[in-house]
Amino acid sequence: MMTIQVCIGSACHLKGSYEVIKGFEKYIEQHSLEREITLKSSFCLGQCSQAVSVEIDNGDILSVSPGKVNEVMDQLLRGD
Repeated sequence: MMTIQVCIGSACHLKGSYEVIKGFEKYIEQHSLEREITLKSSFCLGQCSQAVSVEIDNGDILSVSPGKVNEVMDQLLRGD
């Protein structure tokens, strides 16, 4: 199971964290991935200057804009 954490701290909130969450939710639902992916919100992931911060399986912190969610998910599912 993959875990995706989206920061909802101040900087990330201002840069669209809730839209990023909605984007992940939509992608997960459209691709029937509810059993494979857990989506969580998190406070500060320590990369405030690169908001919106997203961490996948306790790995690297990614900077994801609302418009990049599908691209990020496609890359993850391909194993890039």
